[in-house]
Amino acid sequence: MKKFITSAFLIIFYTITAQSYIPPNGYNPIYSSVLSVNSIGGDHAVFGVRSENSNKVLKYDEIIGSPYFDKQFHDATVAKDYEKTSVRYNCYLDEIEFEKDGKPLVLPKEEKFSRIIFSSANSTITLLDTKDNLAGYFFELTSGNFSLYKKNKTKFIDTVPAMHSYATDRPAVFKALDPVYYIKTENGFIKNPKNKKEIIEQIPDKKEALNTFFKENKIRFDKEEDLKKLVTFLNQ
Repeated sequence: MKKFITSAFLIIFYTITAQSYIPPNGYNPIYSSVLSVNSIGGDHAVFGVRSENSNKVLKYDEIIGSPYFDKQFHDATVAKDYEKTSVRYNCYLDEIEFEKDGKPLVLPKEEKFSRIIFSSANSTITLLDTKDNLAGYFFELTSGNFSLYKKNKTKFIDTVPAMHSYATDRPAVFKALDPVYYIKTENGFIKNPKNKKEIIEQIPDKKEALNTFFKENKIRFDKEEDLKKLVTFLNQ
């Protein structure tokens, strides 16, 4: 049985499971290769974070905020020819969790499961190798020869013990960080583009068209809708 540690703070271990659930449509299931989550305690899998300051494990529901983009599970297609599965995205661990028999399991980061398409939310999460520390899952905002992606990341802020008897401990918090945007080009990724000069330098063959576009459109590079507009133009 092989174990993996996914974070310095996380005390949950993942072990390869060989369950043989067969979906109704007859396709080979993903469950034979997924990573199952061991429980901290009790019958169900419980996620937690090791608090360095209090030297104990804090369950997710003991921490202010949430590690999830959306705590609820939503139906999604996780791979071609597989049945729809209820999933959610853990922004803290950068993992896709899915439900089986009421328990959360973790989808392996493999090419086969690199595109998660949500049924109702009209959104897609894609596994990308951006060659940096944010490589992993991204929300796909615009696709084509040029694509726009958004990275949602959550950090854990540890509890702070009271300095004296008249004060109280500061509780642990999950804090959502500002999203990071990537534009995918034929030559790689442009991370968090800051100005039109940077875009033109990275896509020199479209210099003339881009100069015209920027003259006619006031683009704010910290605004998601403007970045979508830019990438849509690049795909024309």
